[in-house]
Amino acid sequence: MSRFAQFGPKFRQYGASSARMFLYCAVPTACFIHTVFDYAGEITPSFGPSMLPTLNMAGDMLMIERLPGWRKRLQVGDLVAFTTPYDPARRAVKRLLAEAGDTVCVDPKSKHPSFLVVPKGHVWLQGDNFNNSTDSRVYGPIPLGLLHGRVTWCVWPSPRRISNGAEILPGHFSDS
Repeated sequence: MSRFAQFGPKFRQYGASSARMFLYCAVPTACFIHTVFDYAGEITPSFGPSMLPTLNMAGDMLMIERLPGWRKRLQVGDLVAFTTPYDPARRAVKRLLAEAGDTVCVDPKSKHPSFLVVPKGHVWLQGDNFNNSTDSRVYGPIPLGLLHGRVTWCVWPSPRRISNGAEILPGHFSDS
């Protein structure tokens, strides 16, 4: 005899309806949360000195956009969240410095700077705090598949929109 049989059919009836009620409420809620986090965006923390002064070293809560087509809207200067190539359990936030086909200087402070063309399907990411950042200078070009989304807002502790940080220095670059 089962444990619930001693309480009679009323208990089994209410137990079954409670289980159905839980499934009717919990499954749609879980589906909604899954849909929002996977297809619209998420809020994620960011810690460390690599993005100073743009982000707080003590930590910021960032809103990551993942709406359809977000990869097509990426521009040089945007902040992006990505999985680090050497540690798949670790996520980081860096600035997009170059896209596929762009030429980058791997280490501008070197006596003999080397240049690299970013391959197709990859981007070059770098921290704003050049002296204290593990980024594409260490990892190399980052595959687009490791990007999680574009950072659009800092929601805590000081709410603000994260704008594109690209800056063109007049007279230093030309199209020729």
